[in-house]
Amino acid sequence: MANTKSAAKRARQTLGRTLRNKSVLTALKRQQKKFASAIASGDKQKSQAELAVLASRLDKAAKRGTVHQNLADRRKSRATKLVNAIQGEQASPQENAVNDLGE
Repeated sequence: MANTKSAAKRARQTLGRTLRNKSVLTALKRQQKKFASAIASGDKQKSQAELAVLASRLDKAAKRGTVHQNLADRRKSRATKLVNAIQGEQASPQENAVNDLGE
């Protein structure tokens, strides 16, 4: 229990921020799973659409401070490489999809 009024207020603020951050992180995980399934299907159009949504959500989360900017940039870069690999099919993007984004 907080000893001062300011400590009690900070505790209330922390609860609100925790809930907000948790929902953002859950949405990010859900979008990463959608992207990974699009990569696994091998459909480039669907993968590009899911990549755009994933990049947008990562950017918003980084802007608000929920995730670090470097984390967002790294995941966008890896996701883009996976989409680009669909066209070439040098490496198997289906196997790497979950491993690269999982961290």
